[in-house]
Amino acid sequence: RACVKISVVKRTQSQPRMAKRIGSRDPLDQAGLLVDADSVEHHGDSKPFLSEPGNGGFTTNVQPRNFLDKLGTMLTTPTNVRLGCIGFCVVSVLQILTMYGSEGEPEKADISSGTAAGISVVCGGIALLYALHLTKLVLSCPVGNAKMQEIAAAIQEGSRAFLIREYTWLSVFVGCVAVVMAMAVSPLTGLSFVLGAAISGGSGYLGMSIAVRGNVRTCAAAVNGLDPALRVAFNTGSVMGMLVVGTGLMGLSLLFLLLQSLEAGDSDKLEEAALRDLAGFGFGASSIALFARVGGGIYTKAADVGADLVGKVEAGIPEDDPRNPATIADNVGDNVGDVAGMGADLFGSFGEATCAALVIAAQSKDLVDAGWDSLMFPMYISGAGIIVCMATSFVATDLQPVTCEADVERVLKVQLGLSTALMTIAVYPLTFYLPSQVYFGEGSFAEHCPALANDSQCISNAPFAAFCCIAAGLWGGCIIGFVTEYFTSHSYQPVREVARSTETGAATNIIYGLALGYKSTIVPVGVLSFIVYVSFSYMDMYGVALAALGMLGTLATCLSIDVYGPVCDNAGGIAEMAELPEEVREKTDALDAAGNTTAAIGKGFAIGSAALVSLALSSAFVKRTKVLTDGVNMLDPVTFAFLLIGSMLPYWFSALTMKSVGTAALAMVEEVRRQFRENAGILEGTVKPDYKRCVQISTSASLNEMIAPGALVLLAPVITGTLFGTKTLAGLLAGSLVSGVQIAISASNTGGAWDNAKKYIEAGRTTEAQALGGKGSDAHTAAVIGDTVGDPLKDTSGPSLNILIKLMAVESLVFASFFK
Repeated sequence: RACVKISVVKRTQSQPRMAKRIGSRDPLDQAGLLVDADSVEHHGDSKPFLSEPGNGGFTTNVQPRNFLDKLGTMLTTPTNVRLGCIGFCVVSVLQILTMYGSEGEPEKADISSGTAAGISVVCGGIALLYALHLTKLVLSCPVGNAKMQEIAAAIQEGSRAFLIREYTWLSVFVGCVAVVMAMAVSPLTGLSFVLGAAISGGSGYLGMSIAVRGNVRTCAAAVNGLDPALRVAFNTGSVMGMLVVGTGLMGLSLLFLLLQSLEAGDSDKLEEAALRDLAGFGFGASSIALFARVGGGIYTKAADVGADLVGKVEAGIPEDDPRNPATIADNVGDNVGDVAGMGADLFGSFGEATCAALVIAAQSKDLVDAGWDSLMFPMYISGAGIIVCMATSFVATDLQPVTCEADVERVLKVQLGLSTALMTIAVYPLTFYLPSQVYFGEGSFAEHCPALANDSQCISNAPFAAFCCIAAGLWGGCIIGFVTEYFTSHSYQPVREVARSTETGAATNIIYGLALGYKSTIVPVGVLSFIVYVSFSYMDMYGVALAALGMLGTLATCLSIDVYGPVCDNAGGIAEMAELPEEVREKTDALDAAGNTTAAIGKGFAIGSAALVSLALSSAFVKRTKVLTDGVNMLDPVTFAFLLIGSMLPYWFSALTMKSVGTAALAMVEEVRRQFRENAGILEGTVKPDYKRCVQISTSASLNEMIAPGALVLLAPVITGTLFGTKTLAGLLAGSLVSGVQIAISASNTGGAWDNAKKYIEAGRTTEAQALGGKGSDAHTAAVIGDTVGDPLKDTSGPSLNILIKLMAVESLVFASFFK
């Protein structure tokens, strides 16, 4: 039932100037973006979700007809948000104090499996309800004039068509693999695989669906200023963030409860089920993530490269110009690659990190005997993250109004830092659900590395040790993210050096960019090494899994900021194609620039968490196959050979994805040239290009080209383990992890640096940038070439390597019983 009624009117010359003006005067009159202040209908005692004049010049009034509307109105009041944050901290302190008895030991109450799982289900349900609330907020915003709606509809149609075709093929793959797993491992493993795949695909589709509707609303809101546009874009991204963590937590909780009911009362069977069936959930999630990331990345970069090479370099027309036939495909690619692909990637990390922690926890008799509240502790971390991210989501939308371009980036960074700080406070009382001492049994890593485990297999003061592991992951992720920003933002010296190198041509630009990417691996790898050392020293490999969960503790906020970027990018494209006033495009460009910076931070999180998740899953595989007990000699010829082969796989995978982008881009370039050549009216602006043809080319090419990289990742561990055994497979996993992390970091940062060096020249906000000549200069042409080379590095090969190192590890764990 519609709760909002908003009318958009175009003032004619005969109408009085009673309309509320929302931008510059004459251009907006021509664009039809004037709003009559009296045309917004109020419903009696209705209360606004957003009290300020909102998106596109509207005050969005929603009649509180149901509980959800009233709850949303209450939650978005800034005073209530501040009181809620204070109350959250007070409750956390009281929780710590009440957990201690008279002798200073934490008191624990036994709870049933249903209660333990129910807590996680409730947290996941809260996230989904909040996502629904945000969806209503976004959809209640105006969509602009008819031309903007037409462009947005084309983007929606293209995005939906691609995902439907991709998911149709993936459903066949999921069904075949599930049948094999049901027959070869267990029916519950096949069920877990299907559940993980379905939730991953479903959350990606729903998140993308709201993103392709939020883009045009962000564009309409930008007419009224940065603040309302930021609000719409961030709320759109928050829907995706809450969907991913909410559906993931609920799915895992219900699955774990199902396993417990089928294996009731037998801890040995519980351990076996957790090892076997929960890993199936992570395998399903990452399988979808692999194809979503690779397919979406090929799609978006083929369109982007084709649009830039022919449009910018050859034809000399601006980015997102409506005369460019590849423009719609480029904007569609932002959604299928950077929204659906990124969502599936981080959902896979979230699912696998939780699975890894639960799998390792099920191997400890102390944790099993301590009760379900101890076993479900990894899920409690994710539940706390949901509450924290909800509490901080109002920072960007209500508590810190944006008045200038610099405020946008500051607000997003403050939100991320605040989420990390509050999450650190929130997890401390949760750690007291763990027993005071934990022993991981014979064959644990601590047994074989006593120097790292304080000469003891038994972990004393487990709550404090767990807190240190989680905190290391939380703040280590922040450090990696901000170091990534330093190397990819044009606010700092490294990118400006790359920009200066364009004065002497494209070659020096390429050289400087590659050098920057290699150098940028030093600090992140050092931080990851420190996290692994600290977490392993405190709690064996369980600590590494907790560190991964800690790094993903603020996943809802990180993903919200990540999705915010492509939404703003699409908004800018719509503004350009709809020929809106220049000041509107300037606002969307400012929002997009902040999105590029925060996207770099998000990529750092994704790579770091993938490395920790892969290490935790590999340790679970080693534990299950008794490789550690039997001993692994890394200088054994066969093991060392597969260590080298594993190190080669990320290069092979990157070669396949890079060539796939090149093949698809070649077809796109030829199509755009053909249209320009055969119809001169396109460049003159008198004839509309054939956008659908370019969308079809990107769709077909991406779906065909994603098969080979996917087959490589899925077949390599199975063939190695079946033919050569578990020791060689352990070497393969170690090699792929070590080299994959380095390539992922360098590829992402190199591409990001080239992209922002180009934008630095285009913006011309500093004397140095102005000296380079701006758009159309030789330096700008060299920068565009560098950006075109970097596109598949930062948006296809680099991000996809995260999934390679995770998927190989979880697949090895699932099929471990087949290997010798």
